[in-house]
Amino acid sequence: MRSEVVPQGALGKALTYLQAHWQKLSRFVENPAWPIDNNRCENAIRPFVIGRKKFLFADTPAGAHASAALYSLIETAKANGHEPYSYLCHVFTHLPRAQSLTDFEALLPWHVSATDPSRAIDA
Repeated sequence: MRSEVVPQGALGKALTYLQAHWQKLSRFVENPAWPIDNNRCENAIRPFVIGRKKFLFADTPAGAHASAALYSLIETAKANGHEPYSYLCHVFTHLPRAQSLTDFEALLPWHVSATDPSRAIDA
């Protein structure tokens, strides 16, 4: 079909790209667990990318560092199956009582049960 379209046209460019990348484009059929697109990944980082522009308006380097740390904590909580607000409520409720490294580590998203934030998961 490439011989029937103008190579400089949109369809011609698309067919040239398809032919040049066919092996890479068809890799997902080798394993049904591989998605055909990366939408989940793109959607997971979108809030951070949008927030990144706001870092330019942080008043101080310490404020920018605090914002970045909070974004990181929220996105890690989401990746571990937590609803961010309830997870942060859990952390900020228990943080004042944390005294040892073990106490602080118990508040990390992968050590807290996503279904019951009050219950820690044994590591």
